[in-house]
Amino acid sequence: MKRKKRSGTRLAFPLLALLVAILPPAASAAKKKLAPAAYGLVSGTVFQESGYALPDADVVLIPDPQPDSAPVKVKKLQAISDARGEFVFRVPPAPMRYTVTVTAKGFQVQQKSVTVQGEERVDVTFQLQAESKH
Repeated sequence: MKRKKRSGTRLAFPLLALLVAILPPAASAAKKKLAPAAYGLVSGTVFQESGYALPDADVVLIPDPQPDSAPVKVKKLQAISDARGEFVFRVPPAPMRYTVTVTAKGFQVQQKSVTVQGEERVDVTFQLQAESKH
């Protein structure tokens, strides 16, 4: 007696139906991305005394919370100014005061205080003076 070979179509149809049932919910879940986290920005530009941009300057952002403000976890952040002397830091969108310090070889250190009130961008400009050559 001859046996019929099974081609696998009996098994293929239920698997295909299962895939069709599972994939649409998974695809719609992938489309529902989480909203991007809110943040504030502290950005700025570093210039030389002559007015030209100062690239490769070290920029440090240190939180300087007020005694009566709500506690916000913010670490010290560091950046290096780009070819146009620009830098940027992302910070939590809570009211907070920060101290921005800029150092560069051959120039005097400069500090400025900035306050971020929420989801806003605060710009600060530095014009570094050359160190005296005593």
